[in-house]
Parts: sequence; structure tokens; C-alpha cells
Amino acid sequence: MSNLLDLISRVFISSIFLFSGINKILNFDNTFQWVEGFNVPGFLLFPAVFIEIILPILIIIGYKTKLAAGILALFCLVTAFVFHLDFSNQIQTIALLKNLGLAGGLILLMVHGPKEFVLFKKKKYVRL
Repeated sequence: MSNLLDLISRVFISSIFLFSGINKILNFDNTFQWVEGFNVPGFLLFPAVFIEIILPILIIIGYKTKLAAGILALFCLVTAFVFHLDFSNQIQTIALLKNLGLAGGLILLMVHGPKEFVLFKKKKYVRL
């Protein structure tokens, strides 16, 4: 049962990144302008979309989960402090805390890794 819950939680934590990445593609011009409004080069939107789509898929299928979770945790921390560090705006404060919470969950996933429901299982070698 705990392995099934592990899979479900990986899907839940990944869904926000998948939705955000797809939304960035569908609204690329507006997102590009928004990013540049923070004095961040717009070309960084391309790796951000890649990170938000590919890494969550890796987490869901359980392939290179620890690495993907670590990179996404770092991504959450960087984007939290670059885009959401406005304590005078309650929505931005909540977005900051959301990113910090996601980073915490991803760090837990990075430390513990996926359980049994993975696409590629490591083979356990028995020494004779």
C-alpha cells in the first residue's frame, strides 16, 4: 500500500510542474515578457520549460528520480527567491511558500528515492 501511495504522491508533486510547463508553452509570449520584467533573460524560459516537463515525467516513471527531484528542488528555490520575494503582495508570499514546500517534498524524494512502482528497477545482484 505504501508503494502505491508513493506513486500517487510522485504524480501529485509532478503535476504542478507539468501544468506550469505546458502553460508556459501555450502562453509563451506573455511568459517571455513576464520573465524579462524581472530582469531575467528571456532565453532562460527554454530550459525552464524543459525542466518543468521532462523532470516530472522522470519522477513519475521512477527513472533517475533522485537526480530529477534534486534539480527540481533547486529550481523551486531559485524561482521562489527570484520571482516571488515580494512580501507586500500576499499572492507572491503564498507562491514563495508553495515553492518552498515543493522544494521540501522534493528533497524528501531525493533522499528516499522512489519505492517499488518504477519503470526501470535496479537489479539486485547476489554475490555467490
